Amino acid sequence: MTSAVIVDAVRTPSGRGKPGGQLSEIHPAALLSGVLRTLVERTGIDPGLVDDVIGGCVGQVGEQTANITRSAVLGAGFPEHVPATTIDRQCGSSQQAAHFAAQGVLAGAYDIAIACGTESMSRVPLGSAALDRDPFGPAVAARYPEGLVNQGVAAELIAARWKLDRDTLDAYAARSHARASATAAAGGFAAEIAPVRTGGGDLTADETVRHGTTVEQLAGLRPAFRDEALGARFPEIDWQITPGNSSPLTDGASAVLIMSEERANALGLRPKARFHTFAVTGSDPLLMLTGVIPATRRVLDRSGLSLDAIDAYEVNEAFASVPLAWQREFGADPERLNPCGGAIALGHPLGASGTRLLTTLVHHLEATGGRYGLQTMCEGGGLANATVIERL
Repeated sequence: MTSAVIVDAVRTPSGRGKPGGQLSEIHPAALLSGVLRTLVERTGIDPGLVDDVIGGCVGQVGEQTANITRSAVLGAGFPEHVPATTIDRQCGSSQQAAHFAAQGVLAGAYDIAIACGTESMSRVPLGSAALDRDPFGPAVAARYPEGLVNQGVAAELIAARWKLDRDTLDAYAARSHARASATAAAGGFAAEIAPVRTGGGDLTADETVRHGTTVEQLAGLRPAFRDEALGARFPEIDWQITPGNSSPLTDGASAVLIMSEERANALGLRPKARFHTFAVTGSDPLLMLTGVIPATRRVLDRSGLSLDAIDAYEVNEAFASVPLAWQREFGADPERLNPCGGAIALGHPLGASGTRLLTTLVHHLEATGGRYGLQTMCEGGGLANATVIERL
């Protein structure tokens, strides 16, 4: 039976997604072109052999519109016959791109594909794509007459309903920075980061990691989503989500080279891992971020594996309450949860986050000798993807 394997996975360093961030002067298509070129350079693959490039991007407006993945492929110097498409499954866009690419290989539709993503939140601010219009329409408003809420309020509801207090949230956030800082200091990100050339030289380190972050520092930050009307609607909310225990606005890109195991062998390439199991699910669009729980149950059930068999779990840290609720639901080992730090420290460049998490997971398993890795991502609108990979 054909296997879909990961030959290489790379990402840019994370830049702060605001004007003045280290990647803010770089067009988002150029960020993605850079990691695509790096995949070609590191593996020696002829880019003309790639059957499709599937990219994730959430803010598909302005500089990120007109099928930005195609622009990135052309900008990377790939032959014109190599196709590309851009998809939006919100924060899980590039994780879904990886699913589509791997499933295409498994189906025999592709021999070689690239899954990738890009987002420049400094140049295309969060929410820009809505153009100040209603993206939901009257039927959704009728189904949810009290109205849906933003992700920050959803994170507050999760904190309240899973009884996660401010100290617990801030301690988790500080741990994310500590783990990312320790991994960086030990050179643990060197194999996954594709340097980005700027006027000031090559960028090789994540700008979003705040070294030496303490719980005491985080305790001084004010809640980011406090709203009197929503407080009256949801009296259980204690307003504990702050910029410190949330993922930061981020610029970045990432890419994963996927092919059939037979094709990798024929090209003399050593696969790093194979795709074991996929799952995607919808969940309550009000809570929105809890889909990681049913998605994990589904992917474990399909895989035949227990959580104890998984060596590392990448659960996206959109907000600290999400991985903490997930951990509590599964009784998961905290040492295996985001062992290199997560999005609170390493950033959350929306459309690029799925393949960023996959990149970090692949390289972590390779560095530690772990066999199985689980990745799951909460997504706007009440969605979640989950993926199990096996190191080869």
